[in-house]
Amino acid sequence: MTATAELRAARDFLVANRTDYAAARAGFRWPRLGRFNFSLDWFDKVADADRREALRILSGDGPAETRTYAQLSADSNRVANFLRAAGLKRGDAVLLMLGNEVPLWESLLAAMKLGAVVIPTSTLLSGAELEDRLTRGRVRFVIAGADYTGRFPAGDWTGVSVGGRVDGWLAYGDAGGHSANFTPDGETRGDDPLLLYFTSGTTSRPKLVLHSHVSYPVGALSTLYWLGLQPGDRHLNISSPGWAKHAWSCVFAPWLAEAAVVVLNHPRFDPAATLEVLRREAVTTFCAPPTVWRLLIQGDLGPRPPALRELIGAGEPLNPEVIDQVRDAWGLTIRDGYGQTETTAMVGNSPGQPVTPGAMGRPLPGYDIVLDGEGDEGEACLSLGADRPLGLMGGYWEDGAVTPLAGELYHTGDVVSRAPDGTLTYVGRADDVFKASDYRISPFELESVLIEHPAVAEAAVVPSPDPMRLALPKAFVVLAAGWDAGPETARAILAHARERLGPFKRIRRLEVFDLPKTISGKIRRVELRALEAQRRRDDVRGAMEWWEDDFS
Repeated sequence: MTATAELRAARDFLVANRTDYAAARAGFRWPRLGRFNFSLDWFDKVADADRREALRILSGDGPAETRTYAQLSADSNRVANFLRAAGLKRGDAVLLMLGNEVPLWESLLAAMKLGAVVIPTSTLLSGAELEDRLTRGRVRFVIAGADYTGRFPAGDWTGVSVGGRVDGWLAYGDAGGHSANFTPDGETRGDDPLLLYFTSGTTSRPKLVLHSHVSYPVGALSTLYWLGLQPGDRHLNISSPGWAKHAWSCVFAPWLAEAAVVVLNHPRFDPAATLEVLRREAVTTFCAPPTVWRLLIQGDLGPRPPALRELIGAGEPLNPEVIDQVRDAWGLTIRDGYGQTETTAMVGNSPGQPVTPGAMGRPLPGYDIVLDGEGDEGEACLSLGADRPLGLMGGYWEDGAVTPLAGELYHTGDVVSRAPDGTLTYVGRADDVFKASDYRISPFELESVLIEHPAVAEAAVVPSPDPMRLALPKAFVVLAAGWDAGPETARAILAHARERLGPFKRIRRLEVFDLPKTISGKIRRVELRALEAQRRRDDVRGAMEWWEDDFS
């Protein structure tokens, strides 16, 4: 059986059992592909037989840009020939710094065909951050939007400018003069390096995560199952280029399903425009991070978009209140899931299965979660033995070499609890869970209660040092539009929490505060913990901070 046929058989099995979780878990096996190149052995093969739409990009009020599988196959061949003529070789690292525009997908497919190592990069990075990536990633080529080229420091690499000519850079537009036929210089091994991701760094400087030609492209089968994708679907994912979730849901999973990727290329998120796209573009599956879902429910959701079948939340745990409001409006349940840059989707509420509000679901086909802890709570881990999942990274890259994962387990750093039916619920990062009066406190549980109050748009709970109780739960909150950052609002939020939480985990301190986040949108609780610890050492309060004792 060819690599293409083996992958298609695994894909078809998951699609056929998309609502039968037990059958999918019992019967799925990862394809073991010794030689595999997603662009050549999958995408081009699909393009040969399928003239359907592969990519549709919507940019504000402008016309949509659409590419079929066949068009992207031919155009990526031209880009591959152009880059090879410019000197890009197998194993060279190429940094991609592009927005949601057609050249991003063309360049990724082309780099795969050449056997290059791709470093996806956010367009928001500063010059210092780019210099770090260029150096640590040993970058040989940069493909960047013309507007971003001024941020790059000089170096021993070749630049390709997209969207305009720049002095000292090659012009991406010149790729159009190259042949639409491409011949690879040799075979690609499945374990050859493909993607080098810089993690978002919630606690320290980013690590370099190395994925192979199978770990993300073929490992995305678990993501496909979680999303509930089928051939012919139209999948919209709200994600920025440069992050793992963009590769999950804007490249590999939908194209494995032979679905169309629908992309919003708007300068800023617009809830009303997004709802209009869901309706007008006949989107069948919609994935968005919690922040987007919270913004959507602040307005009028209106009737359910007629083609919409699946709703997915990703990035951070989704609070039950948000799930309930969307279900009440549309009759569809947002299905949460879990994974990391280091993996594909590991855990999820899969289609057709009952959803426990606030839970991230059960292990997906191909993944077995081992708890490192006591009883039914512990750090989520993966086996590195015979049951090692294909979607797990090869290791961390540093100084031009990969450090393979060692030991018996890969530790995610995330603490979860497990119910008798196998459902897993996120408790928090191992370094976010804290003790107050000798009780273990899960920030996520308290944050879920807080955002049930209409005044709270976002919340982050951290320990506030206390001489008697070791620590007290403190909430940093972002208020919803129309609420005054004054004592009456604080009193109402604290009273709401007091009614719904036991005394040992009650919110005792509250501050209206602009939450610090990573560039990918994750809350940096480590900064808030450090700030609160310093505040208590200095015995000072924030400008908009209230304590429960203030209202007694």
